[in-house]
Amino acid sequence: VLAEAGTGVGKTLGYIAPASVWAEKNEGTVWISTFTRNLQRQLDGELDRLFPNAEEKARRVVIRKGRENYFCLLNFDEALSRNPGATPAVTAGGGWTALGLMARWALQTRDGDMIGGDFPAWLKDMLGGRLTTELTDTRGECLYSACRHYGKCFIEHTVRRARGADIVVANHALVMIQAAMGTLGGNGGSGSDGNGGALTRFIFDEGHHLFSAADSAFSAHLTARETTDLRRWLVGAEAGSRSRSRGLRERIKDLIAGDGKAEEILDELLKAAHALPGNGWSQRLGGNQPTGVAEAFFAMARTQVYARDSNEAYGYSLETDTTPPIDGLAEAAVRLDGALERLGKPIGQLIGALAAKLDTDAEHLDSQTRSRIETVCRSLERRGRQPVAAWRDMLGALGGGAPGDLVDWLAVERWDGRDFDIGLHRHWVDPMKPFTEAVLAPAHGVVVTSATLRGSSGDAEADWKTAEQRTGAVHLSSPAELASEPSPFDYAANTRVLIVDDIARNSSDQTAAAYRELFLAAGGGGLGLFTAIARLRAVQQRIAGPLEDAGLTLLAQHVDALDTGTLVDIFRAEEHSCLLGTDAVRDGIDVPGRSLRLIVFDRVPWPRPDILHKHRKSHFGAKAYDDMLTRAKLKQAYGRLVRRADDRGVFVMLDKAMPSRLLSAFPEGVTVERMGLKDAIAHTRAFLSQHD
Repeated sequence: VLAEAGTGVGKTLGYIAPASVWAEKNEGTVWISTFTRNLQRQLDGELDRLFPNAEEKARRVVIRKGRENYFCLLNFDEALSRNPGATPAVTAGGGWTALGLMARWALQTRDGDMIGGDFPAWLKDMLGGRLTTELTDTRGECLYSACRHYGKCFIEHTVRRARGADIVVANHALVMIQAAMGTLGGNGGSGSDGNGGALTRFIFDEGHHLFSAADSAFSAHLTARETTDLRRWLVGAEAGSRSRSRGLRERIKDLIAGDGKAEEILDELLKAAHALPGNGWSQRLGGNQPTGVAEAFFAMARTQVYARDSNEAYGYSLETDTTPPIDGLAEAAVRLDGALERLGKPIGQLIGALAAKLDTDAEHLDSQTRSRIETVCRSLERRGRQPVAAWRDMLGALGGGAPGDLVDWLAVERWDGRDFDIGLHRHWVDPMKPFTEAVLAPAHGVVVTSATLRGSSGDAEADWKTAEQRTGAVHLSSPAELASEPSPFDYAANTRVLIVDDIARNSSDQTAAAYRELFLAAGGGGLGLFTAIARLRAVQQRIAGPLEDAGLTLLAQHVDALDTGTLVDIFRAEEHSCLLGTDAVRDGIDVPGRSLRLIVFDRVPWPRPDILHKHRKSHFGAKAYDDMLTRAKLKQAYGRLVRRADDRGVFVMLDKAMPSRLLSAFPEGVTVERMGLKDAIAHTRAFLSQHD
């Protein structure tokens, strides 16, 4: 079912009510998937109404996230054993004081969720930005049942509860990974499909994000950072490294103790892993002094990118096609492919040796050990064998180009004008193909919903076709059921759209002056949206002082040392504050009331014309594809303005190049006017003061 439900319809109630009834009657599990942590938190609150008894809710509802979101008791234990003054993550919070605060929270937390759960975001900001990476399982090095804290582990407790829950609230990325690995399932009760599998129903809220989530989940990246991470995960901490990584040997040594063949395979695997980049690769590549076959390949890739992309002076990330390769790149790829073959073979052999133990040692293995072996095998498959196989496929296609459904390119990712990552990338032209195969086709029922699911071209048939393409429904053997319910809000009476046509779009001074005067005219409650971080920072520097003088607080993503959730919480609470942000702010915040009464967008958010986009544009419909993506961003941004019936607000676009054909992104009947900045300021002040 594809269901578009406008803001205020009550779609959350619309799917939670029948989902809970179905799960209870069929003793099955319904997975509710979202894209943003904000909506996960909102759903958690809504489920309090369905299950007001906390014990019953804990039994029937589980919030699932990736392992890197949860407090790791072993990491905390290790932090306690070190000199707190030397702990980077907690030094800012005062050593023992920081750890003490963490301990108090850990004793009271519901599920150990540090990212968007009951962990106070202000505490993370106060104690230092590296806190979560030090005290969560970001390195993927869990010891599972070998850990002395396994019985109390927040992550494992959450995973176990999810197997018997009625409702699991997850996110798109986790669902796709779990589905691809075959680890989704229900409670195995009478809701079984009869073949040992569990009846699984999915509800994807924020369904307009499924395409981008699938694009990320089903892509492959042969880059310096990815390969370095794999080496660290396999080898562990090395000489001269500040890493506390335990490495694969430390994590599984007790599982293969006494098995000479398995130990020999592990030795071969770890030896082969040294062909991957080690610590300091960035400095070596920057100085053109690569070490090993992997770094030699990345050095050649870097040379090709810099030779063919002329945007180096602008500080942006760079990219180029893989064909034709420069002299030496193909040879470097062949040598790296050989090294990856020598790595992939023992990974597969180790998986086989561990799996064989489940048979040969069946009489002696307890349940925890069996579960741990299965988990280690899945980890080796997902983090080792699968990426290595994908990387070898990419290297094999380097000379002749990727297969028709895929796109390959070389890129140098840059941050503040410096190289951040280098390598070869592969994406699906249409990532909904693997999504359909891994998630939709095996499922027993799927609902995809959003307030902005369809296109907004004005052609109903074309707009539904867009929804089917962007959700994967077009790839199913039987058509999806289609449903739409418009918003009950009176957008025509309560909102205005103004297009300012006398601002020089490349002038930071003029853009900043427009933001300043519009925010002052609204008396705060302004959300400034930007298509580039550099412009956001330039405007923030120019207007922070004048707004402060006027008694208005200015918050800024990418400037303030606070996470986005904290910034939004402050913005929501302080009615006269203003917030500057980019995509994460545009797409997933819920700020009802007068705290958000003005939205100012710096430019029409056209898609970036990179290599991947050019292939998709050709595949999905040329200019119409660009228009569809841009209308969707405008529709999402405008949708932040009215969250309840009595909200009132103004949407301002500071780009005179806004084409009329994009105005269908706004609800029918809304007044859209083009005018100069002076008139826009007066219009904003007058329209909002009427409401006051």
